Amino acid sequence: MLTVTVVYAAPGIEATVALELPATATIADAVAASGLLTRQQLDPATIAYAIFGQRALPSTPLRTGDRVELTRPLMIDAKAARAARAALARRR
Repeated sequence: MLTVTVVYAAPGIEATVALELPATATIADAVAASGLLTRQQLDPATIAYAIFGQRALPSTPLRTGDRVELTRPLMIDAKAARAARAALARRR
C-alpha cells in the first residue's frame, strides 16, 4: 500500500484528499479514488496532472508521499499577457 494526496485549487476552492492505494496505483487511480473531478464538477478533458508541480500523465505510477495536483487550463498565455502589458505601457 502507498499513501498519496490528491489536491485541487481554484479561486475560493481548496480541496485535499488523502488516500491509501495499492502499490501499483497510477495517477488515474488516485484521481478516480479521490472523487474530486465529480465533487468539483470538473471536465476531465480540461484537467492536466502534476506530481509536486512536474507535469505527469494519468498512467504515471505513484510512490508513497506523492502529491497529485489537478491543474486547470491557463486563462491567458503568460507570453501574450506580457506583450499586452508592454504594448499598453508604450501607448502611455
